[in-house]
Amino acid sequence: MKTILKLFAMLFCVASFAQTTIKGKITDDTGLPLPGANIIVVGTSTGAVSDFDGNYILTVQQDPPFSIRVSYAGFEAQTVEVTVKDQTVDVTLKEGNTLDEVVISASRTPERIFESPVTVERFGIKEIKNTASVDFYDGLENLKGVDINTNSLTFKSINTRGFATFANTRFMQLVDGMDNSAPALNFPLGNLLGMTETDVQSVELLPGAASALYGANAFNGILFMRSKSPFDHQGISGYIKRGITSQEAIGDNDYTDLGIRMAHAFSDKFAVKVNFGYLKGTDWAATNAEDRFNRGLTRADTDYDGINIYGDEVSTNIRDASGLGIIPDVEVSRTGYNERDLTNYNAESIKADWGLYFRPWGNDFEIQYVGKVGTGNTIYQGANRYNIANFFLQQHKLEIRNDNFFVRGYLTEDKAGDSYDMVFTGININRAWKSDGDWFGDYIQTYAGIELSGNPQGLSEAEKHAAARAAADTGRLIPGTQEFQNVFDRVTNDPDLSTGSRFQDNSKIYHGDANYNFGHLWDWAEVQVGGSARQYELNSFGTIYTDIDGPIRYSEFGLYTQMQKSLELSDAVKLKLTGSIRYDKSELFDGFFSPRISAGFTVNENHNFRASFQTGFRNPTTQDLYIGLDVGRAILVGGAADNPARDLRTYSVENETLSEFAAENIFGGQQTITRDATGAYSNSFFASSVTDGFAESGNPADLEIANSNLVQPEQVSSFEVGYRGKVERFIIDASAYYNIYQDFLANETVINPFYGDVQLTETLPDGTPLAVAAIANGDFQAYQTYTNADETVNSYGAAVQVSTKVLDGFDLSANYTWARLDFDVAENPDFRTNFNTPEHKVKVSFGKTELFENFGFNTSWRWSDNFFWEASFGDGEVPAFHVLDAQINYRIPSLKSTIKVGATNLLQDEYFTAFGTGFIGSMYYVSLTINNL
Repeated sequence: MKTILKLFAMLFCVASFAQTTIKGKITDDTGLPLPGANIIVVGTSTGAVSDFDGNYILTVQQDPPFSIRVSYAGFEAQTVEVTVKDQTVDVTLKEGNTLDEVVISASRTPERIFESPVTVERFGIKEIKNTASVDFYDGLENLKGVDINTNSLTFKSINTRGFATFANTRFMQLVDGMDNSAPALNFPLGNLLGMTETDVQSVELLPGAASALYGANAFNGILFMRSKSPFDHQGISGYIKRGITSQEAIGDNDYTDLGIRMAHAFSDKFAVKVNFGYLKGTDWAATNAEDRFNRGLTRADTDYDGINIYGDEVSTNIRDASGLGIIPDVEVSRTGYNERDLTNYNAESIKADWGLYFRPWGNDFEIQYVGKVGTGNTIYQGANRYNIANFFLQQHKLEIRNDNFFVRGYLTEDKAGDSYDMVFTGININRAWKSDGDWFGDYIQTYAGIELSGNPQGLSEAEKHAAARAAADTGRLIPGTQEFQNVFDRVTNDPDLSTGSRFQDNSKIYHGDANYNFGHLWDWAEVQVGGSARQYELNSFGTIYTDIDGPIRYSEFGLYTQMQKSLELSDAVKLKLTGSIRYDKSELFDGFFSPRISAGFTVNENHNFRASFQTGFRNPTTQDLYIGLDVGRAILVGGAADNPARDLRTYSVENETLSEFAAENIFGGQQTITRDATGAYSNSFFASSVTDGFAESGNPADLEIANSNLVQPEQVSSFEVGYRGKVERFIIDASAYYNIYQDFLANETVINPFYGDVQLTETLPDGTPLAVAAIANGDFQAYQTYTNADETVNSYGAAVQVSTKVLDGFDLSANYTWARLDFDVAENPDFRTNFNTPEHKVKVSFGKTELFENFGFNTSWRWSDNFFWEASFGDGEVPAFHVLDAQINYRIPSLKSTIKVGATNLLQDEYFTAFGTGFIGSMYYVSLTINNL
């Protein structure tokens, strides 16, 4: 026993003798502290991070001499030798360039962006502070290759390399490892429920396919947002921004954005942090009254359907409805309501998160619990325009990690709150006042009366229709009246789309993933293994999905491994090889392997050439699989094998969805029938062949059979080459890619007749095909199916950025992005790729962080080429536009604070990025950021 005690005593003495503590301060070359700088003992994983004031303390179990390496994003790293115990080592870092920045996303391991095997963009603390945009999330739009489509003041959709809609399920957004997509929607609502600005450590963006490491949803790109650790960044910090938004359609309105961060480490073992953010403003009003179908119609025309006017989607052929020869053979639509009458354009975001962090041994081993909640109001444009009101999202995560591994699990849950469909709000306010049958009856009666009276006033055709509309609209509910408000409230609280417009949801995602890096165990190569599993629980109570009988559940999992090896081919040339492969399996589909290989050559330390090949796939989204949503013009029906049969609808003579002919001659006198959506996939015509071909010719031979295939996973093969380097004073980053998509996921619009087969073998006694009779009598249902293309879809593009310093320290950067779709649209008129990307984009920034003492500025200009937008809400041209943003800032070092004055769209040229949205105006603001230099 004494011997054991002696051994313990000797070990304790050795440990005490070998322990060395060093401390110091890390600053930049202007004397400002650099919080979050990394201090690592060279040749080990032992290290520390500087605190808010730039101070650090590092204790190591070895005697001097040894060296420490100090690094900070955007600055040149320094190596300093420690020669004595308890030495004070202050380090001043010189501003470097973007090639020195460290990223994690490209390989799931820290590496210089210069050596990344694939294209990656980074937006760090320095860029966040200097952005000319109103917040860091909007600032991402100035990165090369990045598109931000503005749905709302509070809802921006980020995308790279094409194929974008606001329901951007091809792009993934991770916040501290958590996918913050809303389970019901299957995509993130921008930063509406994301991070507060003072808690952002870094943002990384990985364009293109990354399924080999990140799974099925990492198809077109991933955005990684990483927050600050409460061990490394302590104290109270916050910001407040006050200003106005300015738009011609809705005027000048107040804008407020504030956030606060509180973090404290009680010891080297336990720390906590809390964040809170609040934003309130007035949304960009959508007031486009042009015809949705690009026919050049106005409300003076009988069949007008305005882009941002709702209720006029309901129309009928008045001759067919009347059976009278004196009534013209024209379509007439009901009078709709302006969008501004159906929403208050309240843009609001309230979000909070908190975290408990425990390091039981005071080193890098950490146990985390993180909770996040958010609620807000925004506008979302999908198949229709939706007012997202009091939407609620929460996430809860448990994670165990150190420098070499992590295991995490989290829950994401959403609630739809008081959200409603504005299109159906307009439709059903009309119907609550006067039924479609009564309205069209009044219209027809008035028109017939003019004709039967001999038209004594000599009215023109347009005047007769105007008189008929005025008669039918007599007594119509007027916005602003109590009667209108009462009906509006009733409709928006009714989830039955035949009478209301509210949608309900309480869906959940359960997710777990893990990763282990074996790089610390051997030197010959860095090997990682990992995996993930996810379960979906869809619960919209039948208002979005076909889950009227209860929640829909399904699951998926994936496993992956990666090997990375660096080789020194000569003194001047180094080669870095990376290979990875992942296997994913959904319970609904067969499994898929996703490999990726890449090679990077570093030449003379200043030039890096890279090439990669990777495959990716994406499983159909929750909506692709199980949606069952009536959007007026069609029913959206998902393509899972069991879904069409779940979508049951009732059609009747009374509500004019079934003809008297069908009731009497086909359904044995039944006035009401119930049908599911299986015919959309097994007995349907392409809608274009009905409306364009058959409607004009009357020839059944012009009808084209659709019979959409049930949906399957989509696959992509991506080839990419790139260069990063320093040529004299210029930093150059360039890349080019070519993508080949197979089984491309998209939609088809089809017509399913209520009776008769689409092969036209079933006929009436006179020989007329039953399916043709069904179309002629209006006995059919239009569906939008979710399916895969038989054709291969290709896209390709390139991007280049050049950065330098000019005029004694001014930062100048310019980038250009080119993107093309290779697909024959003319040969496939019923197939939508939703490429929705300008062919050319140019972005330029110019500024200086230290124009004179503590004063800086930055400007950003961007130009986007015109392009054609196509999506389920509507198709149309998006004109070219250019935007100038600018800010000036003044730092107050004694208060660790910054005052910023800025403006977006300074030239006041209003523009839009998608068909159907509001024009984007200007924003003017003043901000104060405290304790966050």
